[in-house]
Amino acid sequence: MGRHREFDVEKALDAVLCVFWRKGYEGASYADLTEAAGVERPALYSAFGNKETMFRQALVRYYERYLDYVPVALELPTAREVAAHILYNAVELNTRYADHRGCLGINGALAGSDEAEPVRQALIEARAGAEMQLRQRFERASAEGDLPGTARPDVLAAFLMAVVHGMAVQAKAGFSRETLEAVAEQALLTWPARR
Repeated sequence: MGRHREFDVEKALDAVLCVFWRKGYEGASYADLTEAAGVERPALYSAFGNKETMFRQALVRYYERYLDYVPVALELPTAREVAAHILYNAVELNTRYADHRGCLGINGALAGSDEAEPVRQALIEARAGAEMQLRQRFERASAEGDLPGTARPDVLAAFLMAVVHGMAVQAKAGFSRETLEAVAEQALLTWPARR
């Protein structure tokens, strides 16, 4: 009887994260995932369970390792600084890696079959959670007088998320960092200011 080959589960998770980031959930085959992780399919199943569970673990890892700029942004003193920090860091992340541009959450769910519906729902919930955090931060900014009375925190949060998501799609399509930074600057020109 042969011994199971030992492998580094953390490195394997990083590898499959990059595959999902590049190809999306449904575009990533088990052959892609096992090749990236450097292990056979049974070992991948043993370490992570099924493909959906593997994707969910990769998504958690992505939020922890790559979206760590969001909690930092939420602590900045003004709503505009929050928006600017998120926009410019999103541009940097979406263009950082030539072989997996864009955003894992957006790339993972732009299209999907009925079988992938649980993954699509998990991504919707993750984005809704991020939008709620932004809305709450902008509500605080409004209460502190950092935003004009006419500003709507819910709309500002939705607007910021729409711009960030749009930039992720454009990054995946090959838009340059410079172009996306110009998009971020344009979005910030529309940011409501106190009078």
